[in-house]
Amino acid sequence: MWGPGRVQSILTPCIRPAGGNLSSARDSTPPGGVSEAVSEAEPTPLPKPPALIRYGTLGGVFTPTLLTILGVIMYLRLPWVVGNAGLLGGLMVMGLAIGITTATGLSLSSIATNTRLGAGGPYAIISKSLGLEIGGSVGVPLYLSQALAVAMYIFGFREGWTWVFPEHPPILVDLGVFAAVFAIAYVSAGLAFKIQYLVMLVIIASLVAVLGNPEVWTSANEIQLWGTYRGSPENDFSGADFWLVFAVFFPAATGIMAGANMSGELVNPRKNIPVGTLAAIGISTVVYAALAVWAAKAGTEEELTGNYTIMIERSLFGPLVLAGLLGATFSSALASLVGAPRILLALSQDGLVPKGQAFTKVSARGEPRRAMLLTGIIVLAALMMRDLNAIAPLISGFFLITYAVVNLVMLIESSLGLVSFRPTLRLPRIVPLLGTAGCLFAMFIVNPTFSLLAWGAVLGLYFWIMQRRLDRRADDVRSGIFVAFAEWAASKCTELGINTSRAWKPSFLVPVVDGAELRGEFRLVVDMCDPSGSAKLLGIANRETVTDLTPRIENLGISLRKRGVFTTWSVLDSASFVTGTIAGLQALKSAFFRPNVLLLSLPENPERYAELQQLIGEAKRLGIGVTLLALHPKAGLGRMSVINVWIRPPSPGESVEVALGRGNMNLAVLLAYRLARGWKADLNLICAVASETQAEDARRYVEELRDLARVPEGAKTHVVVSELEAAVRSVPQSDIDILGMPRNEDLAFVRRMVEATRSSCMFTIDSGSENALA
Repeated sequence: MWGPGRVQSILTPCIRPAGGNLSSARDSTPPGGVSEAVSEAEPTPLPKPPALIRYGTLGGVFTPTLLTILGVIMYLRLPWVVGNAGLLGGLMVMGLAIGITTATGLSLSSIATNTRLGAGGPYAIISKSLGLEIGGSVGVPLYLSQALAVAMYIFGFREGWTWVFPEHPPILVDLGVFAAVFAIAYVSAGLAFKIQYLVMLVIIASLVAVLGNPEVWTSANEIQLWGTYRGSPENDFSGADFWLVFAVFFPAATGIMAGANMSGELVNPRKNIPVGTLAAIGISTVVYAALAVWAAKAGTEEELTGNYTIMIERSLFGPLVLAGLLGATFSSALASLVGAPRILLALSQDGLVPKGQAFTKVSARGEPRRAMLLTGIIVLAALMMRDLNAIAPLISGFFLITYAVVNLVMLIESSLGLVSFRPTLRLPRIVPLLGTAGCLFAMFIVNPTFSLLAWGAVLGLYFWIMQRRLDRRADDVRSGIFVAFAEWAASKCTELGINTSRAWKPSFLVPVVDGAELRGEFRLVVDMCDPSGSAKLLGIANRETVTDLTPRIENLGISLRKRGVFTTWSVLDSASFVTGTIAGLQALKSAFFRPNVLLLSLPENPERYAELQQLIGEAKRLGIGVTLLALHPKAGLGRMSVINVWIRPPSPGESVEVALGRGNMNLAVLLAYRLARGWKADLNLICAVASETQAEDARRYVEELRDLARVPEGAKTHVVVSELEAAVRSVPQSDIDILGMPRNEDLAFVRRMVEATRSSCMFTIDSGSENALA
């Protein structure tokens, strides 16, 4: 009798492959002739290379998918499921499991009708949509899991074989089966599919032997609609529940991606994958339902739950059913060994495998022989471990993560409304949503501990791949995801009329005529944007300079991005600096993420002051703040260690908030705070008053400002009784002085302050959206 202890290992390989496919072979047709000047003779034609084999719906998709679904659990656990849950309860278990995988199969089929899948099967789907980082973090464990699944299926085959031939050494059986599977897969996928045709005939014959036994259908056993969940021999029939039975059966419904694994070798993937996959799911569902009814008539509750081999014993011819069971495990091992190297091939081609260039080589017919050799070594090492039961739930978890992410890809792409997503098989969004939720649910029902470990491994790989900074695919949809989210957030902010003073961060518009002009301000822009600020570089050129300026602006923007500043850039062909800058200000005013600070430099020639005042006036009209930087010609930004902020004294009775706004000091305080943090500089708050009677009030005002604006404790307060231009001699020497711009925008005063302070100066004009006290 085949007892529970004997079948435990054969129940373990409940993982279903979700492997890769072949890459396209390159055309290597040789030259066709010889120069007439050399010879008039006909050239000897060279032999053409073998053509890449293509597979249709039946051989490439339907057969491997159906055989992977109809596996060992169908033979050994389906009667146990019905025995525990009853006929209706068992059908509910099957319906829930098949519903989850059907949703995934529909998502897979819909995606296949929309895109040309390359090498890698599900990995290709995920990486093409969500990027190499997510694709690789799922693809690498998927490859390893599929390789380890080969060993698990071989262990299952060995258990059945030694039940018939107990005198055969298990290690020799394992090695013999591995040699046969590896030899078939190494020769070609085509040979593997031909073997699978034979396996399918055996499985069909075994099902006829089971369902065709008239003694079962005419037996006196009454069909029990609802079971009592007795449990199993392993737990001494101490009980079970619906979810435990579901966890045991669920792997029997998987295997739906076996056809997608061959996507690169199919005649017409857009047609072959949907037709073959959905047909296999439909037929396997009918088979499971018929076997559930058969099991309900085949034995009592005690017999169904206590005898795992009842399907063999109650059939017309037991050896034929045993042959079907062995064929199912052999076919599953073969499918996994065919699929795993193709995932490795795709991962290597995308640079996700360290030193993986060697595995990108394929044979003349497209067989990934080198990847097959590495996979064979991994399988052989797993066989030498003799038992993979401990990590079987982890392997199941990786496959379920793959299914969940495929559903997620479908959900995302169908929700973005992108014109590029035009599948001929359209699904309501509820289908991939239920598929995603169902896969996650099944993971934690089967084994929550290993499910968390699987997700941890995927996340760890994701961060590792992110650090490698691989070249981004040009056609993934991640940008669309972020744009859709940004548009939604922008629309909500617009609808609610949200005031952004508490969320204010600098977004500089920096007009540039010559890329070299910004070199002095480069570090200043970086530090004022840190953290979370942004910069928009606006190149102003004419017809003669636009070609030269465009790459300079682009290189400057890339440099800012490397320093952590979110930077965009554009170049305007304009007749003058003023006209181009005003056009940029006006055009960007309507943007949601519009600049809020115009960064200008004080020109050396006073004759250009009028142009600068025109720009300042237009920025004020549009509600955009202004920062006017006047660099000291010799000192530049100095040592970037001392910052002086000049606080304009309040009028009698003015509150701090009103005084800050009147003195254009909100932007000054905010930028000074960001600079002091970036430079780790000393910060001085300085207030110059006309008389001693104002000094005490000024001191109280500055202290209140420090408290309300949360100025760092290390900042020092200086109240000087003197005119502003004379007061600079009484305060510490700084590397930059920050002041609110006078209301009359006296640019000559700006130049005098640079000379008086002997340092660079920055004058600010508030836009009204900043609030240093927020």
